[in-house]
Amino acid sequence: MPEISRFFGIIIYMYAKDHMPPHFHAEYSGEEAMFAIETGELIVGNLPKKPTRLVQAWVQLHRAELIENYNLLQQETGRFKKIKPLQ
Repeated sequence: MPEISRFFGIIIYMYAKDHMPPHFHAEYSGEEAMFAIETGELIVGNLPKKPTRLVQAWVQLHRAELIENYNLLQQETGRFKKIKPLQ
């Protein structure tokens, strides 16, 4: 599971050849959640409110890069690019 970014104790990652819709995973303090790239909506899982809001703010800033990474990870090479953290 490639780590795409890390900020404020939140780890963002994606799996290679993962299912639709385009999404990513976030982990914070032992809890995990999956977020839709297109909307930033929490699909499944549970994070506390503040980390959820931080992840959703980060998605707004990096949506195009997330889509690019999702598409890259669907290919055989499994390549991806790190994305700047929320600051």
